[in-house]
Amino acid sequence: MQHGNWRLFALICAAITAAQTLHAKEPVDFERDISPIFEERCSFCHGEDEAESGLRLDLRARMMRGGDSGIATIVPGQPEKSYLMDVVNHRDPKMKMPPDEDKIPADEIALLRRWIQEGANWPGQMDARLEETIDHWSFQPIRDEFDHDSVDDFLEESLESAGLQFSEPADPRALIRRVSIVLTGLAPTPERADAFVQAYEQDADLAYASLVDELLESPHFGERWAQHWLDVIRWAETNGSESNLYRKNAWMYRDFVVRSFNEDKPYDLFIKEQLAGDTLGAGDATGFLVAGPHVPAGTVGFEPTAIRQARADRMDEILQTVGASMMGLTIGCARCHNHKFDPISITDYYSLAAVFQDIEFGGRFPELAEDHPRVVREQELRRELELLRDEMRKTGWGWIEDWKGYQEIHFPPQATPAFRVSFDKGWVMADELEIIESGSDRRNIALPKYGTTLRENPSTFQEGKPAAKLVNEVFGTKQWLAKSSKGNKERPWVEFRFDDVVSIDTIRISSNRSDFLETDYLQGMNKITYGDFRLSLPDIEGEWKPFAATASMKKRLEENRDLQALQTKIQERIDRLLTEGRQPAFLARFIEPADTFVLVRGSPENPRDKVEPAAPKRLGGALPVDSGTPGPQRRRALAAWLTQPENPLTARVMVNRLWYHTFGRGIVATPSDFGKAGAAPTHPELLDWLAREFVAPKSKTAKPYSAKRMIRMFVLSKAFRQSSQPRTSGLDVDASTQLYWRFAPRRVEAEVIRDSILKASGHLDETVGGPSYRIHDVKKRYAQWQVLNNHGNQTWRRLLYQERMRRVDDRLFTAFDFPDCGQIRAKRPVSTTPLQALNLLNSDFVVHQSQLLAERVRNEVGDEQSSQIERCFELLFARPATEQELRTGIEFAAAHGVPLFCRTLMNTNEFAFLP
Repeated sequence: MQHGNWRLFALICAAITAAQTLHAKEPVDFERDISPIFEERCSFCHGEDEAESGLRLDLRARMMRGGDSGIATIVPGQPEKSYLMDVVNHRDPKMKMPPDEDKIPADEIALLRRWIQEGANWPGQMDARLEETIDHWSFQPIRDEFDHDSVDDFLEESLESAGLQFSEPADPRALIRRVSIVLTGLAPTPERADAFVQAYEQDADLAYASLVDELLESPHFGERWAQHWLDVIRWAETNGSESNLYRKNAWMYRDFVVRSFNEDKPYDLFIKEQLAGDTLGAGDATGFLVAGPHVPAGTVGFEPTAIRQARADRMDEILQTVGASMMGLTIGCARCHNHKFDPISITDYYSLAAVFQDIEFGGRFPELAEDHPRVVREQELRRELELLRDEMRKTGWGWIEDWKGYQEIHFPPQATPAFRVSFDKGWVMADELEIIESGSDRRNIALPKYGTTLRENPSTFQEGKPAAKLVNEVFGTKQWLAKSSKGNKERPWVEFRFDDVVSIDTIRISSNRSDFLETDYLQGMNKITYGDFRLSLPDIEGEWKPFAATASMKKRLEENRDLQALQTKIQERIDRLLTEGRQPAFLARFIEPADTFVLVRGSPENPRDKVEPAAPKRLGGALPVDSGTPGPQRRRALAAWLTQPENPLTARVMVNRLWYHTFGRGIVATPSDFGKAGAAPTHPELLDWLAREFVAPKSKTAKPYSAKRMIRMFVLSKAFRQSSQPRTSGLDVDASTQLYWRFAPRRVEAEVIRDSILKASGHLDETVGGPSYRIHDVKKRYAQWQVLNNHGNQTWRRLLYQERMRRVDDRLFTAFDFPDCGQIRAKRPVSTTPLQALNLLNSDFVVHQSQLLAERVRNEVGDEQSSQIERCFELLFARPATEQELRTGIEFAAAHGVPLFCRTLMNTNEFAFLP
């Protein structure tokens, strides 16, 4: 190129550069700079005619809202928060725009960035707003004015419109069986049924109302209705993961639910206690928050990404529980993108997650009010224990108490400036050693905060496992380890020197107390790894002098029967305290709340915008808290929002749930989904009237939020008391009985079948509450639970109290749709399978109970077979046999025996169905 041409080329380049520089300093012009990029690169997939992933780039307001992902496409003034910049820069390999192509040119990306930075100016659209209306019925306010004021009036209006009417009243024997099972889950005794029939003939309404009140006051009412709630929240006593570990004392939450229904605790308080019971003296209620399955830390491992994913999964379990049970919404659908049907955005999901950031799956000592039944009982037992301890102290010697997760060694008070524990073994491991000061304060004087110093035998010291771990108040694997080297005859010891002379009378020591606090029923758990030891004090010259030894305590106990008897009484009180008193339980563990971010596509590896704690925005879910608010206050704020009378969901969801378990079908057929994907109400005005009556009853004497009051109203209605017999006129118009022209018969649940068999045989243990009965083995950590005995006499309590193990078939009543607790069961499926008949004929449980029933019958009526057959009908069906049934039964029993006849009756529809 000639010199002149080079000069011309240089001038042109300089002019272009100058123009670009001048243009860069000018504000971005949408029509000139941005619109062509959208038109060329984006409009084919994200324009007016096609809006893939719910995203349109022809409207500024829609870009600010974002598409289905829920992430704002542009945030004016903040390109770093604008999802558009992420996708055009291909920062996420799974979300690149344009897809399957190279990135758009760098100069165009730079223009987009500048446009957003300058405010995303878009002529003609700067004031545009998206008008978003919520027209779905369940999100509308509950109405105030109604044409009727009773259940029957609302139903009769619908029946009349269809040309139908209620059926005749049910037979009194069918009615008492129906209402007894609905309210308590137990069939009536023959004697109670006979008494009801006699009273019913005199005054039907009075007799029935008295029966209903009697059943509502029964302690078995709470057991029956607690099970319905536990199904919805998937409560169980194992975590359901690969290891499927047992959840220590999780049954305390189950007992809270039973007690709440029996006490008719107002539903608004029931909600508040389950969300924030730690602030209300009802810490046992917070088992609700960790009722769902989870993967424990030991299974997750140490990979940071796996730990973050497991934490996100656990948080999702909490939100699913809250959403399904209290809100009637499928909150989890918004974890990865905006909800497809309901007004719940991905931001709403993570804002709700922020409410629960202080919750972790685990155990703790529950916070209980002074008048809590468990606290009252604990005080009683501790007074009894102290009296027994006083008797033991009078003997002038020490003793050992087994508190399962740790040992306590008691001895006469010793005033001393120092204390030594010397171990008999050459190898010891312990996680905590507490020295309890005498007197009323009962301080753990071993802690460094009291000026106590600690020294251990240097010849048994192990690097990384110092004795300081004995006083760090951390239980579990961070333990002290001491070991004698080969040829070294010295044994481990630890010395404590106090800030002053103190009086001590107890030490508490454990090997791995976290195993005791967190789980149970694993082989090798809670082993003592420190063995026997001696306790010493310094004499005036500073020499250590033993004053007690655990080996001597054990030997003395073996040699003295009086001491054995006293020790047995002490241990009995301790064992009762561990079940009846305040004990650590799987009720949620509290942690410091972390900041919460929207996770793109639900991945913890793609955090985006930080969010504040809140309920769904479009449902009016602003809460008076922020990311600096302590966790308990966040949860209390959510509970207050849920229970405010203006909330359209809470009351509707609960009264529909109560209705469903009374009538066998809900006014809304999807009890835990009141969103657009759920069913519409068959009687919307009735549902609203019930919700209004639940929250603000017209009667000044009526108790608001009373579940018992609502259930009483339901079962006293003509709709409930009518016959279940089919009528051609009803079947032709309404075969599914949505209009309630008859009481729809239905198969009873697995619990009712099993409990009724036990009651008929006379062997049902009706004790309410307490630890679950075991049917499983003690297993290795990663082994699967094995059912060992599901029919022995230790199992003869209500099925509610059978250990609820996820992923385990109990080999009996799982066949009757007994839930696995892995999924929400607002409605249990009802299946009909050969296994059901086989179980009721051949299982060890039924065979044994049939023999016991036959023995009961013979003991009550003698050897006459006709009387035995008659009594079998009474005990199983609460009615006398017909003449034909009696003849057939006598023939059958003569050929096959009364036990097999009992099993035959247990296999009938009459026994397994609600009449």
